[in-house]
Amino acid sequence: MNPDLIIRNATLPDGRTGQDIAVSDGKIAEIRPAIEEKGAREIEVLGQLVSPPFVDVHFHMDATLSLGIPRLNRSGTLLEGIALWGELKPILTAEAVVERALRYCDLAVSRGLLAIRSHVDVCDDRLTGVEALLEVKKRVAPYLDLQLVAFPQDGFYRSPTAEKNLIRALDMGVDVVGGIPHFERTMADGAASVRALCEIAEKRGLLVDMHCDETDDPMSRHIETLAYETQRLGLQGRVTGSHLTSMHSMDNYYVSKLLPLIAEAGVHAVANPLINIQIQGRHDTYPKRRGMTRVPELRAHGVNVAFGHDCVMDPWYSLGSGDMLDVAHMAIHVAQMTSREAMKFCFDAVTASSAKIMGLEGYGLEPGCNADMVVLQATDPIEAIRLKANRLFVIRRGKVIAETPAVETRLTLDGRPGLVNGAAYGPMEAN
Repeated sequence: MNPDLIIRNATLPDGRTGQDIAVSDGKIAEIRPAIEEKGAREIEVLGQLVSPPFVDVHFHMDATLSLGIPRLNRSGTLLEGIALWGELKPILTAEAVVERALRYCDLAVSRGLLAIRSHVDVCDDRLTGVEALLEVKKRVAPYLDLQLVAFPQDGFYRSPTAEKNLIRALDMGVDVVGGIPHFERTMADGAASVRALCEIAEKRGLLVDMHCDETDDPMSRHIETLAYETQRLGLQGRVTGSHLTSMHSMDNYYVSKLLPLIAEAGVHAVANPLINIQIQGRHDTYPKRRGMTRVPELRAHGVNVAFGHDCVMDPWYSLGSGDMLDVAHMAIHVAQMTSREAMKFCFDAVTASSAKIMGLEGYGLEPGCNADMVVLQATDPIEAIRLKANRLFVIRRGKVIAETPAVETRLTLDGRPGLVNGAAYGPMEAN
């Protein structure tokens, strides 16, 4: 039988050019130049980049698109954001959360973002957000993978019903165990929460993803405890430390000890460049700390590092567009990762590296993988980040689910070209 879809003349993230991608029954059947068969549908991409879909491994979908309800975060700090979220929670309804989350998923799909790990607050005895996002997960399953983290926003021990509610959320079908040790009342309580939450995950066979050390305090060192508990309980490869911004402020000697511990434990790291650069360093005058964790150093030690969007128009962040290329673009600037190799890594950090953390089955561009792809108006991953490239086609299981015309600008200048295509302005030599 002829393939259901063939994408012709694609450039792949690994640098291969002139590739045809044949799709049958929702899977990639073949990738090679000049496939002879005819597809039921064919898309000629003229050398444009075809990538696996974008993955956001750290997000808060229960709060998204709630900007201004009931008020704005005037200080821009993490703590005011948490306080504001506490004001919003009592007036949340499941219907409103579902509506906002579905609208955000529409936006995500248009951006080629087809997998999201969302933390959902369990410090609400009604579990409104949990109920709502479990419903959203079912409704978006045909076109988006949504993984949920039981997140005790107000502290596993600090909030009196958080432990009970977290267990309830897991029993309802939430996928991952979360935590926020730096928000407990004491450092000792924070370390104890890491231990208890990892034990819950180990007993249930679940993944762990903790907001860990999201602070400018260099003495917030719960990532050390998380790495230890990961090894003690045999959770290697199943645990993620998100944010890790205190590492930005730690002294270099301690970090030289810490990085090998994280790598040895197989703990993943997630930085959230847009949020970290905006929230951290708020108490500084000048010089101001950037706040993002030490991404190049983590990489150098073999730690799997990915990037998350974290927030879009909510109590913590009034901007955001669901664009993971915007996230990668910020990371390049914040961490000064401007070598070509490092910029390619930043593309991986919003695609393959994040997919590894989520444990997505069938992800990638190889025969046998799910036919989930994004065609970008760019010729390689670096250009895609530089341009925050237009998504020409978004494909899920071999079906086009979003399509955007190529962006060109018409000029009326004497003696100059009539059309300008930004994707044609790449470097003459990209090696």
